[in-house]
Amino acid sequence: MSKYLVDIQNERLSFFTPAGEVKALNDVSIHLEEGEVLGIVGESGSGKSVTAYSLMGLTAHPGKLLGGSLVFEDKHIENMTEKELRQIRGNDISIIFQDPMTSLNPVYTVGNQIMEAILLHTDKTKAQAKDRARELLELVGINEPDKRLKQYPHELSGGMRQRVMIAIALACEPKLLIADEPTTALDVTIQAQILELMMELKDKLGMAIIMITHDLGVVASMCDKIAVMYAGRIVEYGTTEDIFYRSSHMYTKGLIRSIPRLDTKEHERLVPIEGTPVDLLNPPAGCPFAPRCEACMKICLNQMPPKTEFDDVHYTNCWLIQKEEFEKGAQNE
Repeated sequence: MSKYLVDIQNERLSFFTPAGEVKALNDVSIHLEEGEVLGIVGESGSGKSVTAYSLMGLTAHPGKLLGGSLVFEDKHIENMTEKELRQIRGNDISIIFQDPMTSLNPVYTVGNQIMEAILLHTDKTKAQAKDRARELLELVGINEPDKRLKQYPHELSGGMRQRVMIAIALACEPKLLIADEPTTALDVTIQAQILELMMELKDKLGMAIIMITHDLGVVASMCDKIAVMYAGRIVEYGTTEDIFYRSSHMYTKGLIRSIPRLDTKEHERLVPIEGTPVDLLNPPAGCPFAPRCEACMKICLNQMPPKTEFDDVHYTNCWLIQKEEFEKGAQNE
């Protein structure tokens, strides 16, 4: 029996395209306990969504899992049939997609789409499913739920559509909720409301959350742990305090430097991370961040850095940290 709700070990996943093999995930390991919130952050194309989708058996063609294990509640996802995966999706693991307008079906009413999830995974009657749909809309803070059940997605605002997506995801009270950039298309006020709502529902239902975002500011107040991803690898992993106050990888430091701060002097410029993400068709031999790193050493370009563990949770993969640890050890001798 694993103590983890989610236990991903050394996952390797590639997309086999006409141009060649795109190494989307390289040796990714993630652990998540019940009721815990994990943030996965990084730039677009770093492998955040691919990691989460693979946990639901939703790897799109031509993607293929090449190695590692994906365990949810002691069940091996990689060995499951499509029929077994359907029993888990929506029931035990639910997902909120990035764009609610394209995720909701424009030709069905909101009520119809919420009821579909309930009827599929429970033995409720149509009348009971409608009552539950009404209850869910109230739970996610939508006013006039009876009226909304009869409306189509295009009749609702972006914030309300996102709340409907959350209602569908929570229809069967899942043990794990994957939120894939759920606030990207929303304005700041609605974004804060949606995040607050998710945390309230987490406490009420006791579910775990994987929060996928490129915005470190979003995960600061929500997450217990944060995994920083770059080029299909986890470059740093730790508690929220570790990442924000004791960050060690140059990429994590770069992400933190690019967040606007309230305590800075007027007109202070943000510091961007120079360069562009690596081409996963031809990844470098060494550290994938090396071509953009201001502290890059010769070894960084040729060899993959080993893992440096600071404690039971916090670790990073960086040659610079290896050098610092070695120098510390030499001084202590």
